Amino acid sequence: MPAGLVQRRAAGVFLVVVSAAVFSSAGIFTRSVTAAAWAVLFWRGLAAAGLTLAYLAVRGQLAAEVRAFDRRALLIAVLGAAGSAAFIPAFKLSSVANVALIYAAAPFAAAGLAWLTLHERPRRRVVLAGLAALGGVAVIVSGPSGQGSLAGDGLALFMTLMMAAVMTAYRKWPGVPAALPNAAASLLLLPVAAACTPVAEVPAAEMPLLILFGLVFAVASVTLCEGARRLPAAETALLSALETPLAPLLAFLILAERPGLETLAGGAVIFTAVLWAQIPPARGRREAPTSCPSRFP
Repeated sequence: MPAGLVQRRAAGVFLVVVSAAVFSSAGIFTRSVTAAAWAVLFWRGLAAAGLTLAYLAVRGQLAAEVRAFDRRALLIAVLGAAGSAAFIPAFKLSSVANVALIYAAAPFAAAGLAWLTLHERPRRRVVLAGLAALGGVAVIVSGPSGQGSLAGDGLALFMTLMMAAVMTAYRKWPGVPAALPNAAASLLLLPVAAACTPVAEVPAAEMPLLILFGLVFAVASVTLCEGARRLPAAETALLSALETPLAPLLAFLILAERPGLETLAGGAVIFTAVLWAQIPPARGRREAPTSCPSRFP
């Protein structure tokens, strides 16, 4: 593999891992405030959009991203907004562990979307690692901590499908800017959130936490999109599954939400699967491709 492609892939892996680690704190922020889900969406989105636009302006990239914002970027923004609209309520209605483990299904959703829309075949190692990660999810679900609200779990699944669609879209259109569509996704939700709940009634003491949540969300979203354009969709989603064991761990350390033995065991399986998927094939040996022919470069 040429050195440039190796560096591009390494950068993609690093960015997606950073995104997963940062995203794993979302449940902590959501469960640490008493504000309603739509109020959290409003203030987090306002902070995330403002910080992202300020970052682009300081870097001198705002005008370029505005010029590059087209129908593809708008579609990504709408998908991101739909996922965000389900993300926060899912944490309010279900456990942190449940939402995180359902998100671990993203590799399969992304692989299916990439196969249908891009005719992209994931490496066999990625497929096997994804199946192992699914086994880890099954282990987590089998325990008491895997039981949650049907509505919350359904929202988590919808969020997972939307994020898989965003990953696939960036793989199809790597030239679409990463930052501005994420800011637009947050802005699209502001009038909806304001119509659904009295956003001004958030306790003043919780505002700094919501603004910090917006900063964290902006960083995680941009690093995910930047990483997704450098990696196959299935691999991006598989790396993002690192959030699955990290989120329950943070919930235990900060919220005293104790994970069961099944959650710990399943998280260990997912970690191992993700790390194993990153091992390159031996020199001179190519991994056998999956049965789906690829027309994507």
